[in-house]
Amino acid sequence: MEIRKAHFPGRAPVDAYGGGGFRFAGMSHLGSILCLPSGIHGWDVADFSQITLDSFSRVLEQAADIEVLLIGTGADLRPLKPEWRTAFREAGILADPMSTGAAVRTLNVMLSEDRAVAAVLLAVE
Repeated sequence: MEIRKAHFPGRAPVDAYGGGGFRFAGMSHLGSILCLPSGIHGWDVADFSQITLDSFSRVLEQAADIEVLLIGTGADLRPLKPEWRTAFREAGILADPMSTGAAVRTLNVMLSEDRAVAAVLLAVE
């Protein structure tokens, strides 16, 4: 059996969230996710306190294709660290933190409008 890192090679709306994971494109993923222009990737961050600037490396690598980054901070809204805001601003990305539920809903609307949006979504129970 071959076990590979979680990756869906395309953009897709998130159909459901909760129970520690997400459903999208007829699949489900347990844990947090990155929704990027290159696809949907598993994100090995389980709690907001675990996030570092390095946690956003894939986002920053794809900055040329991202105008807005939605940051689903879990069940509650959490402010972004100043160094994160600086890195996103320097990359030309508008970062918008919100609860994961709000980020999922906003992502789906922006995807339907074909906007240059990405999201990092912390899984919630």
